[in-house]
Amino acid sequence: MASLSLSLLTLSLLSLSAFSNAAYSPMTLTIVNNCPFTVWPALQANTGHDVLEGGGFELRSLSHRSFAAPEKPWSGRIWARTGCQPGATPSSLHCTTGDCAGRLQCAGLGGAAPASLAQVSLHHGGVDQDFTSYGVSLVDGFNVGLTVTPHEGHGQCPVLGCRADLTATCPDVLQVRAPAGSQVVGCKSGCAAFGTDELCCRNKYNSPHTCRSSKYSDFFKHSCPQAFTYAHDSPSLTHNCAKPKELKVIFCH
Repeated sequence: MASLSLSLLTLSLLSLSAFSNAAYSPMTLTIVNNCPFTVWPALQANTGHDVLEGGGFELRSLSHRSFAAPEKPWSGRIWARTGCQPGATPSSLHCTTGDCAGRLQCAGLGGAAPASLAQVSLHHGGVDQDFTSYGVSLVDGFNVGLTVTPHEGHGQCPVLGCRADLTATCPDVLQVRAPAGSQVVGCKSGCAAFGTDELCCRNKYNSPHTCRSSKYSDFFKHSCPQAFTYAHDSPSLTHNCAKPKELKVIFCH
Protein backbone atom coordinates (compact mmCIF):
# COMPACT_ATOMS: atom_id res chain seq x y z
CA MET A 1 0.00 0.00 0.00
CA ALA A 2 2.87 2.39 0.88
CA SER A 3 4.51 1.64 -2.47
CA LEU A 4 1.25 2.31 -4.31
CA SER A 5 0.76 5.59 -2.45
CA LEU A 6 4.30 6.65 -3.30
CA SER A 7 3.72 5.83 -6.99
CA LEU A 8 0.50 7.87 -7.05
CA LEU A 9 2.28 10.78 -5.38
CA THR A 10 5.08 10.61 -7.95
CA LEU A 11 2.56 10.64 -10.81
CA SER A 12 0.75 13.60 -9.26
CA LEU A 13 3.99 15.56 -8.93
CA LEU A 14 4.91 14.77 -12.53
CA SER A 15 1.49 15.95 -13.70
CA LEU A 16 1.83 19.20 -11.75
CA SER A 17 5.31 19.71 -13.15
CA ALA A 18 4.09 19.18 -16.71
CA PHE A 19 1.23 21.65 -16.13
CA SER A 20 3.54 24.29 -14.64
CA ASN A 21 5.93 23.95 -17.59
CA ALA A 22 3.13 24.26 -20.14
CA ALA A 23 3.24 27.53 -22.03
CA TYR A 24 0.98 29.51 -24.27
CA SER A 25 2.00 29.81 -27.91
CA PRO A 26 4.33 32.73 -28.68
CA MET A 27 2.55 35.59 -30.41
CA THR A 28 3.60 38.90 -31.94
CA LEU A 29 1.51 42.05 -31.68
CA THR A 30 1.99 44.45 -34.59
CA ILE A 31 0.55 47.95 -34.83
CA VAL A 32 0.51 49.45 -38.33
CA ASN A 33 -0.07 53.08 -39.28
CA ASN A 34 -1.48 53.31 -42.79
CA CYS A 35 -2.78 56.83 -42.16
CA PRO A 36 -1.28 59.70 -44.18
CA PHE A 37 -0.23 61.31 -40.89
CA THR A 38 1.58 60.35 -37.69
CA VAL A 39 -0.47 58.68 -34.96
CA TRP A 40 0.48 57.88 -31.38
CA PRO A 41 -0.85 54.39 -30.57
CA ALA A 42 -1.96 53.85 -26.98
CA LEU A 43 -2.43 50.57 -25.10
CA GLN A 44 -4.41 50.11 -21.90
CA ALA A 45 -4.36 46.77 -20.10
CA ASN A 46 -7.35 45.56 -18.14
CA THR A 47 -6.96 45.50 -14.37
CA GLY A 48 -4.22 43.13 -13.19
CA HIS A 49 -2.54 42.79 -16.59
CA ASP A 50 0.85 44.11 -17.67
CA VAL A 51 1.24 47.50 -19.37
CA LEU A 52 2.72 46.88 -22.83
CA GLU A 53 5.26 49.17 -24.52
CA GLY A 54 4.87 51.71 -21.74
CA GLY A 55 1.29 52.27 -22.82
CA GLY A 56 2.05 54.42 -25.87
CA PHE A 57 4.51 55.61 -28.50
CA GLU A 58 4.86 57.57 -31.75
CA LEU A 59 4.25 55.83 -35.07
CA ARG A 60 4.91 57.71 -38.28
CA SER A 61 2.84 57.34 -41.43
CA LEU A 62 3.29 54.06 -43.35
CA SER A 63 5.31 52.40 -40.60
CA HIS A 64 4.73 49.67 -38.02
CA ARG A 65 5.94 48.45 -34.65
CA SER A 66 6.03 44.78 -33.61
CA PHE A 67 6.62 43.38 -30.12
CA ALA A 68 6.16 40.11 -28.29
CA ALA A 69 2.77 39.58 -26.70
CA PRO A 70 2.70 38.31 -23.11
CA GLU A 71 2.92 34.51 -22.94
CA LYS A 72 0.06 34.47 -20.44
CA PRO A 73 -3.55 35.65 -20.53
CA TRP A 74 -3.83 39.36 -21.34
CA SER A 75 -6.66 41.67 -22.29
CA GLY A 76 -6.97 45.35 -23.03
CA ARG A 77 -7.57 47.96 -25.67
CA ILE A 78 -5.53 49.72 -28.34
CA TRP A 79 -6.34 53.02 -30.04
CA ALA A 80 -4.75 55.82 -32.05
CA ARG A 81 -4.15 59.30 -30.70
CA THR A 82 -4.23 62.04 -33.32
CA GLY A 83 -3.33 65.70 -33.61
CA CYS A 84 -0.69 65.39 -30.91
CA GLN A 85 1.80 68.06 -29.84
CA PRO A 86 4.69 67.67 -27.37
CA GLY A 87 4.30 69.34 -24.00
CA ALA A 88 6.74 71.08 -21.69
CA THR A 89 8.57 67.82 -20.81
CA PRO A 90 9.73 64.85 -22.93
CA SER A 91 7.11 62.64 -21.26
CA SER A 92 4.17 64.91 -22.03
CA LEU A 93 1.99 64.85 -25.12
CA HIS A 94 -1.31 66.62 -25.79
CA CYS A 95 -3.63 65.12 -28.39
CA THR A 96 -6.82 66.29 -30.08
CA THR A 97 -8.33 62.79 -29.93
CA GLY A 98 -7.55 59.82 -27.69
CA ASP A 99 -5.46 61.83 -25.23
CA CYS A 100 -4.40 60.04 -22.02
CA ALA A 101 -3.98 62.80 -19.44
CA GLY A 102 -1.36 64.59 -21.53
CA ARG A 103 1.17 61.75 -21.44
CA LEU A 104 3.31 60.21 -24.17
CA GLN A 105 3.17 56.82 -22.42
CA CYS A 106 -0.30 56.22 -21.03
CA ALA A 107 1.02 53.77 -18.39
CA GLY A 108 -2.38 52.22 -17.75
CA LEU A 109 -4.58 55.27 -18.33
CA GLY A 110 -7.51 55.27 -20.74
CA GLY A 111 -8.01 57.67 -23.61
CA ALA A 112 -10.36 60.61 -24.02
CA ALA A 113 -13.27 60.15 -26.38
CA PRO A 114 -13.75 60.10 -29.27
CA ALA A 115 -11.49 57.19 -30.15
CA SER A 116 -11.96 54.01 -32.19
CA LEU A 117 -10.92 51.06 -30.03
CA ALA A 118 -9.46 47.64 -30.79
CA GLN A 119 -10.36 45.32 -27.90
CA VAL A 120 -8.30 42.14 -27.58
CA SER A 121 -8.16 39.15 -25.27
CA LEU A 122 -5.10 36.90 -25.63
CA HIS A 123 -4.53 33.33 -24.40
CA HIS A 124 -7.92 32.53 -22.89
CA GLY A 125 -9.58 29.14 -22.66
CA GLY A 126 -6.54 27.37 -21.20
CA VAL A 127 -3.17 26.35 -22.62
CA ASP A 128 -4.59 23.54 -24.77
CA GLN A 129 -7.12 25.79 -26.50
CA ASP A 130 -5.19 29.09 -26.32
CA PHE A 131 -7.83 31.31 -27.90
CA THR A 132 -7.45 34.92 -29.01
CA SER A 133 -10.55 37.09 -29.34
CA TYR A 134 -10.80 40.65 -30.61
CA GLY A 135 -13.25 43.27 -31.77
CA VAL A 136 -13.69 46.92 -32.66
CA SER A 137 -15.70 49.35 -30.56
CA LEU A 138 -17.12 52.73 -31.56
CA VAL A 139 -19.02 53.07 -28.28
CA ASP A 140 -16.63 55.92 -27.40
CA GLY A 141 -16.92 57.46 -30.85
CA PHE A 142 -14.60 57.43 -33.88
CA ASN A 143 -11.32 59.06 -34.80
CA VAL A 144 -9.64 56.74 -37.36
CA GLY A 145 -10.65 53.59 -39.17
CA LEU A 146 -8.99 50.39 -38.01
CA THR A 147 -8.96 46.64 -38.49
CA VAL A 148 -7.75 43.71 -36.41
CA THR A 149 -6.21 40.83 -38.36
CA PRO A 150 -4.90 37.52 -36.98
CA HIS A 151 -2.29 35.54 -38.91
CA GLU A 152 -1.75 31.77 -39.01
CA GLY A 153 -4.45 30.94 -36.47
CA HIS A 154 -6.89 28.05 -36.48
CA GLY A 155 -10.67 28.01 -36.29
CA GLN A 156 -12.71 31.20 -36.52
CA CYS A 157 -10.22 33.96 -37.35
CA PRO A 158 -12.00 36.70 -39.34
CA VAL A 159 -10.65 40.15 -40.10
CA LEU A 160 -12.77 42.60 -38.08
CA GLY A 161 -12.88 46.34 -38.27
CA CYS A 162 -14.25 49.65 -39.40
CA ARG A 163 -12.57 50.76 -42.60
CA ALA A 164 -14.76 53.79 -43.33
CA ASP A 165 -13.61 57.35 -42.64
CA LEU A 166 -16.58 58.49 -40.58
CA THR A 167 -15.13 61.97 -40.03
CA ALA A 168 -16.14 62.73 -43.62
CA THR A 169 -19.83 61.99 -43.03
CA CYS A 170 -20.20 62.68 -39.29
CA PRO A 171 -23.43 64.55 -38.40
CA ASP A 172 -22.91 68.14 -37.32
CA VAL A 173 -24.04 67.48 -33.74
CA LEU A 174 -21.38 64.77 -33.29
CA GLN A 175 -18.43 66.49 -34.96
CA VAL A 176 -15.15 67.22 -33.16
CA ARG A 177 -13.03 69.80 -34.93
CA ALA A 178 -9.33 70.60 -34.75
CA PRO A 179 -8.49 73.43 -32.32
CA ALA A 180 -7.47 75.69 -35.20
CA GLY A 181 -9.42 75.43 -38.43
CA SER A 182 -12.50 73.65 -39.62
CA GLN A 183 -11.17 70.10 -40.10
CA VAL A 184 -13.34 67.39 -38.53
CA VAL A 185 -10.98 65.10 -36.60
CA GLY A 186 -13.45 62.93 -34.69
CA CYS A 187 -17.05 61.87 -34.34
CA LYS A 188 -18.59 61.75 -30.85
CA SER A 189 -21.05 59.17 -29.62
CA GLY A 190 -24.58 60.25 -28.82
CA CYS A 191 -23.71 59.76 -25.14
CA ALA A 192 -20.75 62.15 -25.34
CA ALA A 193 -22.76 64.70 -27.31
CA PHE A 194 -25.88 64.79 -25.14
CA GLY A 195 -25.06 62.93 -21.90
CA THR A 196 -28.52 61.48 -21.29
CA ASP A 197 -29.03 58.28 -19.30
CA GLU A 198 -30.80 56.72 -22.26
CA LEU A 199 -28.00 57.40 -24.76
CA CYS A 200 -25.31 56.50 -22.20
CA CYS A 201 -27.14 53.33 -21.05
CA ARG A 202 -26.96 54.44 -17.41
CA ASN A 203 -29.20 53.85 -14.42
CA LYS A 204 -32.51 52.27 -15.51
CA TYR A 205 -31.16 51.95 -19.07
CA ASN A 206 -28.13 49.90 -18.00
CA SER A 207 -29.27 46.44 -19.11
CA PRO A 208 -29.58 44.54 -22.40
CA HIS A 209 -33.36 44.98 -22.18
CA THR A 210 -33.41 48.76 -21.73
CA CYS A 211 -30.20 49.88 -23.49
CA ARG A 212 -31.14 50.31 -27.14
CA SER A 213 -29.59 51.60 -30.31
CA SER A 214 -30.27 55.21 -31.29
CA LYS A 215 -30.10 57.21 -34.48
CA TYR A 216 -26.58 58.19 -33.40
CA SER A 217 -25.32 54.64 -32.86
CA ASP A 218 -27.13 53.65 -36.07
CA PHE A 219 -24.95 56.15 -37.94
CA PHE A 220 -21.85 54.21 -36.87
CA LYS A 221 -23.48 50.81 -37.39
CA HIS A 222 -24.56 51.62 -40.96
CA SER A 223 -20.94 52.06 -42.10
CA CYS A 224 -19.32 49.62 -39.66
CA PRO A 225 -21.72 46.74 -38.96
CA GLN A 226 -19.02 44.60 -37.31
CA ALA A 227 -18.32 47.20 -34.61
CA PHE A 228 -19.89 47.63 -31.18
CA THR A 229 -21.74 50.96 -31.35
CA TYR A 230 -23.52 51.23 -27.98
CA ALA A 231 -22.98 49.75 -24.52
CA HIS A 232 -25.06 46.57 -24.85
CA ASP A 233 -24.59 46.08 -28.57
CA SER A 234 -23.89 42.50 -29.67
CA PRO A 235 -22.58 42.16 -33.24
CA SER A 236 -23.54 38.78 -34.68
CA LEU A 237 -20.02 37.83 -35.79
CA THR A 238 -18.40 35.72 -33.07
CA HIS A 239 -15.03 34.02 -33.13
CA ASN A 240 -12.38 32.16 -31.20
CA CYS A 241 -9.09 32.15 -33.08
CA ALA A 242 -6.76 29.45 -31.76
CA LYS A 243 -3.02 30.07 -31.50
CA PRO A 244 -2.45 32.83 -34.07
CA LYS A 245 1.22 33.68 -34.51
CA GLU A 246 0.53 37.38 -35.00
CA LEU A 247 -2.26 39.86 -34.31
CA LYS A 248 -2.19 43.08 -36.33
CA VAL A 249 -4.01 46.29 -35.46
CA ILE A 250 -4.00 48.46 -38.58
CA PHE A 251 -5.03 52.13 -38.48
CA CYS A 252 -6.56 53.65 -41.63
CA HIS A 253 -6.85 50.22 -43.26
